[in-house]
Amino acid sequence: MHADKLAIYLNDHLAGATFGVGLARRIARRQRDAAPGADLERLAAQVTEDRRALLAIMDELGVPARRYKIYGGWAAERLGRLKPNGALYRRSGLSTLIELEAMRVGVEGKALGWRTLLMVAQREGGLDEERVRALLDRALGQIETLETLRLAAAAANFSADPAGSANSADSPDPADGHSLTPGAR
Repeated sequence: MHADKLAIYLNDHLAGATFGVGLARRIARRQRDAAPGADLERLAAQVTEDRRALLAIMDELGVPARRYKIYGGWAAERLGRLKPNGALYRRSGLSTLIELEAMRVGVEGKALGWRTLLMVAQREGGLDEERVRALLDRALGQIETLETLRLAAAAANFSADPAGSANSADSPDPADGHSLTPGAR
């Protein structure tokens, strides 16, 4: 096995998982009273569990977690909060849309990581293929959930309002009591 390369690869995924946990928790917290709140809470819990599973796999393989990678993922998530969103003092609907898209990209990367580990397990051994396959299946379900939520957020931002004009920068954010469900304003 290419132990050095695998250690780097898994630590890079650990950094991404650390970023993902912070982002998933933040999205769930801001949307807890909106229609998708339960889905987002479940997703945040699963993403946290997936990070723990990655750490357990790394431990089983004798791969140490590199703190600088963990801190890098943590810092990147915090810095991501500073992006402009078209509203100076409050969140805009674009914030939710961009966060859901970032979350979806991260989960896609996680699924690719599980696929790679599945290949490693099949070729090298030392990993529980069934557990890795279950993690991959869960990631694929998370992608479906995120895509449904993303489409609803996109529709809320870019669909015409009741007056007939689309105004993405001033679209309400579900965290302000508005739903991500299209037409449910």
